[in-house]
Amino acid sequence: MLCRLAHFIIAAFFIADAASAATPLAYVTVDRNTPGAVVTDQILGMNMVNWYSMTTKGLAGALAQGGIRAVRWPGGSNSDLYHFASNNDCNKGYVNSASSFDNFINNVAAPDKLDVAVTLNYGSNATCNGGGSPTDAQGWVAYALAHGDNVTHWTVGNENYGSWEYDLHPLKHSATTYAQAVATGFYPDIKAGNPKALVGVVASPGYNWDQIVLAQAKYDFVEYHFYAQTPGKETDAYLVGEAADELAAQLAEIKTELATAGKPKTPIYVGELGSVYTNPGKQSTSITQALYAGEALGELMNAGVARATWWLGFGSCTNPSTANFSSSLYGWQNFGGYQVFSDGTPEYGCPGATAVPIGTLLPTARAFQLFAMVAKNGEHALPISLAGNDTYLRAYAATAGAGTALVLINTNETDDQRVSIAIAGVGSASNVTETYYDRKIYDESKSNVWEGPHSLSRGAQVLPLELNLSPWSMTVVQLLN
Repeated sequence: MLCRLAHFIIAAFFIADAASAATPLAYVTVDRNTPGAVVTDQILGMNMVNWYSMTTKGLAGALAQGGIRAVRWPGGSNSDLYHFASNNDCNKGYVNSASSFDNFINNVAAPDKLDVAVTLNYGSNATCNGGGSPTDAQGWVAYALAHGDNVTHWTVGNENYGSWEYDLHPLKHSATTYAQAVATGFYPDIKAGNPKALVGVVASPGYNWDQIVLAQAKYDFVEYHFYAQTPGKETDAYLVGEAADELAAQLAEIKTELATAGKPKTPIYVGELGSVYTNPGKQSTSITQALYAGEALGELMNAGVARATWWLGFGSCTNPSTANFSSSLYGWQNFGGYQVFSDGTPEYGCPGATAVPIGTLLPTARAFQLFAMVAKNGEHALPISLAGNDTYLRAYAATAGAGTALVLINTNETDDQRVSIAIAGVGSASNVTETYYDRKIYDESKSNVWEGPHSLSRGAQVLPLELNLSPWSMTVVQLLN
């Protein structure tokens, strides 16, 4: 019996190897001779919000573990309600009493030396009876400078082109009103508060907004927000297979608009980025959003985006009664939400959620953790050519000193992806390491371990190098020359 079992196991290995060998290769060729955009670690960013306590222990440590290098404050549409001096909102908005600007800086940004972006209040003044005050904005900028806070980016308002945004100006959501307010008020006043402060305007191609704002306002950068899907209509196939291409197309359109406005070298900051624009469900804490996050980071790197902050680090939880937990979406967990680091469940919004300690890295945070191995300041994105069986393969590359770092994403849910990696003009690597996060690791987290990426060293290798990518996986390959 034991002999038969041994023969069966050996036969099974031979069958598996034969099946793997029969799978056609995808050929990945990296061109180190034609470096692209300069890489910055500022694309590894997270939104933090003032309705979640900034005195909660472990926030900074979790962000550091996830590779986060930039943060945005005080939180989306809430910014057009929020008044820094009083730490309160107009329109009866909620602000956590422990989430003052100082607490955010001292407990979250300063410990990890994170770069900070602030969204200033364009929508309302301190008495909540008119539009935002440039003088108030100047006071915040001057305060941050005087206290040595590492705030580099100041955006005037949040999504002010949209009817959903709080706006007490006589002409609400007006591109002309906004552009004039920035050009004659916010921009000069902010520069008076700190001449080195970078001032940004909100941009949104397709809203008949950019043509006026980009031409008439004064600014040092533009801030753009991208959400891939409509709530209730999420699909894993679109998110994993197509959404990142739409992001790349939108970034290209903004670059065209800036060129038309005569400002082609203006940096782009993607202030909010996520899989669905409201009411996130099961997909947001699944392996599928993690894969999309990896692809999005790759597109940001290739496009030379100066800064990006995902929506959001902490402060959101949903349950099956309020969000999309359709069986058509992959995932096993009984909670969703925007948070990519656990808020500490169960909590408000999902009281029945499985207990997950505060700061635990959820799947999307694992994608940032992996990409932190690639997005290094001063490196360059590298062009890649794909050939062969590449239908389900996405690939990104960057210099890594004298070596090369690749991000390989298998978008196939069920099948392995065999790849052959070559670097033009390079015949070997002194050491190759492979670090990956995949569907299997995610599935095995059902015991609430929430395990992270696995890593292995392959030592010196002759190129081209063949690797096998597991289904629905994100893999970082580092090749040292």
